[in-house]
Amino acid sequence: MSLTTSIEHADRGPLDKHELAALIAADIPHGAFVNLGIGQPTMVADHLTPEQGVILHTENGMLGMGRAAVGDEIDPDLINAGKVPVIETPGASYFHHADSFAMMRGGHLDVCVLGAFQVSRTGDLANWHTGAPDSIPAVGGAMDLAIGAKQVFVMMSLFSPDGGSKLVNECTYPLTGRRCVGRIYSDYGVFEVGPDGVRVRSTYGISLDELRGRTDFPLTA
Repeated sequence: MSLTTSIEHADRGPLDKHELAALIAADIPHGAFVNLGIGQPTMVADHLTPEQGVILHTENGMLGMGRAAVGDEIDPDLINAGKVPVIETPGASYFHHADSFAMMRGGHLDVCVLGAFQVSRTGDLANWHTGAPDSIPAVGGAMDLAIGAKQVFVMMSLFSPDGGSKLVNECTYPLTGRRCVGRIYSDYGVFEVGPDGVRVRSTYGISLDELRGRTDFPLTA
């Protein structure tokens, strides 16, 4: 079997956000300290198992965050950074907002999972502002996470509503961080960003050749 065939999943995909969250959860190293960005990345918490030993950090001051709370589990005072009610895991702890950011900036997080408007071929990240005059900038803790986490994973849709690729040669939106992204998880494929450019790890619902045709720089396999 060729390498190209082994990474293509033409009969599976594009992945929906739940499938994508499960894929990311399965790739998080055992015992890692992880921050999940606001929006779709928070769904990763719903697919982590206790056996993985992953400890979730949230920038509003908690270690040991669990999945989204449902029903009688919901406590309006127990939320993640996106104001979504969550549960505690055994041993959960709470601390000041400043201490939370010190953890982020001090290199104490193994992985963060962030959303993105654009990611460049060199791993530059743009995820807080599109530059549009009517948009509301929303940086939050993204800049701190982008430079502070040991690994930065991005979870995003690969194509914008107009069909353009969000994986670009060079970001045109304001940057969150430079050369910080190591892996991109999207509905149509998973990509590794390294010193030699972007490698396609797998595709979903699209062939490698089709994917290359919609990206404005070379992709390796």
